[in-house]
Amino acid sequence: MAKRFQIGYAFTQKKNFIQGSLLNESRQRGIDLIKIDTDKPLIEQGPFDCILQKLSTESWIKQLEEYSLQNPNVLIIDSPSKIEILHDRISMLQVVEDLKMNGQVNETETATFGIPKQIVINDVGSLVAEGSKLKFPVIAKPLVADGSTLSHKMSLVYNRDGLNKLNTPVVLQEFVNHGGVIFKVYVVGDYVKCVKRKSLPDISEEELVGKDLEESCVTFSQISNKTSQERSGGMCNEVMRVEDAVMPPDSLVTDIARGLRHAMGLHLFNFDVIRDSRIDKESRTY
Repeated sequence: MAKRFQIGYAFTQKKNFIQGSLLNESRQRGIDLIKIDTDKPLIEQGPFDCILQKLSTESWIKQLEEYSLQNPNVLIIDSPSKIEILHDRISMLQVVEDLKMNGQVNETETATFGIPKQIVINDVGSLVAEGSKLKFPVIAKPLVADGSTLSHKMSLVYNRDGLNKLNTPVVLQEFVNHGGVIFKVYVVGDYVKCVKRKSLPDISEEELVGKDLEESCVTFSQISNKTSQERSGGMCNEVMRVEDAVMPPDSLVTDIARGLRHAMGLHLFNFDVIRDSRIDKESRTY
């Protein structure tokens, strides 16, 4: 009789991708996906051949360490020490900036990539002075990216007045027009999957003029709650635009995924890619 594999998994509700269809498909292939009860000692659960996890509390990390000591042959994907780099937006993007590669589009063209200009501001007193060194609009993101509700609270800042509404520490990143489409890339070991998703609409120079204090800084949720016409100046056929968006070259996406996996030592992660539309609609800059 063929051996069945027991894989335990522990994710936050937001990060949990284990659905009924995956449970059934895995079961048919001899793999039992077992949800770990985080309210009970991990050492009392299992046995597991592998543990998939994306939790970061101190108590959970301690449990993982103890479990690994007693079960050294059990693979942990991913190790908390490796995941730690993703909890800081600066160290996270520094890894991307350190990658030096281009992707081949065809025999004569290549695609290039980089990260938007950004700065970290640690005290309120320097918010306006330092933040004004960037080109508006800017995206304001909490420095910590630990998966909590607070870490996902982001804002779009249209002008200097909007900087006064932010808390520190904060990462300010120049907003790049990208046609309202974001490419989400999912990495599982050597497997890479890129899909298209709707994103924030482009912002014209005209939209930056005349913003009062209340409108100078809005959260992403406020933007999402606006109608399509309010958000995109009348361009409300967003679904069609997403469908028509040209995917980035497979070679570029795969090379970035491979480079990130090697640099971070992770096996299970995802990242976002946008196409810079400031140049033209067929821009090969990401």
